[in-house]
Amino acid sequence: MIRAALFSVLFFAIDHISKWAILERLNLDEIGIYEVFHPYLVFSMGWNKGINFGLFGDSPEIMQWALITLAVVISGLLLNWSRDFGGRWAHILIGMVIGGALGNAVDRIRFGAVVDFLNMSCCGIENPYVFNIADVFVFAGLIGLALFSERFAKRA
Repeated sequence: MIRAALFSVLFFAIDHISKWAILERLNLDEIGIYEVFHPYLVFSMGWNKGINFGLFGDSPEIMQWALITLAVVISGLLLNWSRDFGGRWAHILIGMVIGGALGNAVDRIRFGAVVDFLNMSCCGIENPYVFNIADVFVFAGLIGLALFSERFAKRA
């Protein structure tokens, strides 16, 4: 459990350092778009008040607090669940989910919305959505846990 908590802190820090760099160093909130390697990687400022793909973005303010509460509760449950898993990889994946979820929750508290800035397109398909590092951590962590959780379970 302690190892999962430490990985959570690490992934939370990586997420917030990236958001700090985007807002404070690149000033993406002022310039709007920065083409890093168009169309494969473009920084495009987005403030997401909803959940994935901006769903429920027009919901009342209470929805923001419901999403914050949900992130904290699920993170606590995952941290507790990490006791049932052995091995570094399980704790890394759990840390990714918790760090990403709490990273976005802190954005909601600080800004009233999640800081999204990554846009990636490829092969003639134009992606209209933006996301952030925390979203990548949550997605990758959940996929990894879903695929490999049986391997991580401690043997009695």
